[in-house]
Amino acid sequence: MSAARLQGFPPVARADARVLVLGSMPGAASLTAQRYYAHPQNRFWPIMGALVGADPALPYEQRLRRLNDAGIALWDVLASCERSGSLDTAIRAAEANDFARFFATHARVGAVLFNGAQAETSFRRLVLPGLRAPLPALRRLPSTSPANASQPMQMKLAAWREALVEAGVAVLPG
Repeated sequence: MSAARLQGFPPVARADARVLVLGSMPGAASLTAQRYYAHPQNRFWPIMGALVGADPALPYEQRLRRLNDAGIALWDVLASCERSGSLDTAIRAAEANDFARFFATHARVGAVLFNGAQAETSFRRLVLPGLRAPLPALRRLPSTSPANASQPMQMKLAAWREALVEAGVAVLPG
């Protein structure tokens, strides 16, 4: 199977966002649905439901609104890439999004939370060298992808809770 050139999504962010959650590139289910974290086995929305009320049972636009109301922006490191399937390991010819512009227009972002290792690796390799200080705090979290099934949901939830609390996000009791 040959790799297709894929285009990512625009950021979901208000100007007052304080936290930016970054994935690497939307998977096949997300690209088909044109929604972040659309794969039914991805744990992102259940985690965000438990932490900020962006429950997967809510319509997509309401989930995005809950994230934004909590001060959380959502985006991906890559604007485009070539990839067969959905695995990050299959990404080739990657092009990063314009983070200099994003941080200039979202000056209150004090923390960048990477949804998994590939998002962090891509950001550090493709984006970080072109950014000027001061930079937000950078932190890798356990991937919510179904490909990261080795970590239990409660471990992922605890790590995401800790990171959001440290970033100043008011999370639901749990």
